[in-house]
Amino acid sequence: MRAMVFEEYGGPEKLIIKDLPVPEPGNGEVRVRVKAFGINRAETYMRKGAWGDVVRVSGIECVGEVDSDPSGALRPGQKVAAIMGGLGRTRNGSYAEYTCVPSTNIFRLETKLPWEELAAIPESYATAWICLFENLRLAKGQVLVVRGGTSALGQAALNIAAGSGATVLASTRSELKSTLLKTLGARVVLTEDASLSEAVRKLYPNGVDSVLDLVGNTVLRDSLQMLKKGGRLCQAGFLGGTQPVEFNPIFDMPSGADLSFFGSFVLGTADYPLSNIPMQRIVDAAATGTYKAKPVTVFPFEQLPDAHRLMEANQANGKIVVVI
Repeated sequence: MRAMVFEEYGGPEKLIIKDLPVPEPGNGEVRVRVKAFGINRAETYMRKGAWGDVVRVSGIECVGEVDSDPSGALRPGQKVAAIMGGLGRTRNGSYAEYTCVPSTNIFRLETKLPWEELAAIPESYATAWICLFENLRLAKGQVLVVRGGTSALGQAALNIAAGSGATVLASTRSELKSTLLKTLGARVVLTEDASLSEAVRKLYPNGVDSVLDLVGNTVLRDSLQMLKKGGRLCQAGFLGGTQPVEFNPIFDMPSGADLSFFGSFVLGTADYPLSNIPMQRIVDAAATGTYKAKPVTVFPFEQLPDAHRLMEANQANGKIVVVI
């Protein structure tokens, strides 16, 4: 089978196509014939070696068809989405024509969406769902700030939160993206800067209920200043970089506020089973246009290095998808 591998850590040019044996599914695994997959920033960090030693076939998600399930639970040809479960970290991932995935990390799906549109959904929408409804416990009528709204995860969160009846504010570095974010459900769009909390507090002097911070460490202390008493912040991204943050709870943590982190690598574990995520309902909402989840750019498999370059240039403004 064809696979895109990196034999040493480095830039996108390190990704090359090689012929590898088709993997054999072990106990509790399903072999998936990969049709398409989304590109995630985590994969660029792993390719560079920034997250420690990882396998040489990256890719943390995919959509495709069941090729083999030794347990017999899934029929050959069944349409599925697969996310995490060690993909791209401890086991060869989705940058290949076939991959083996733990059965705990597979969604069964029924949809007529084309592969490239389906591939834009799984990881971003699964992560957004858990952040919003488990970490932030978002409820109808609450006010949410999505910091980093033009990212794929930010757009998914906007769609879901607005659809649930929340009032959503979103930030972006470019005022030109304001119309896009309002289309996705943002009531107010703010220009991202290091003191965004001041703009939020002008609109909501007592603070907001929730903040989903996707910019990360560089703005964490400022994001906390947006919260009302009893408010919650979930950090789930590092668009601003992964450098450590200097943090002193006495000065930086508002009294009565909650701070949490969510990393999608835990999806499929006992604490975060995929059954908690209504992926079929999410896919159906995308199919009807209720969720505006189409990819912004689609690359053929052979141009996967260019997909990484676009991701690292921070010019995508949405989900990048690769089709095999």
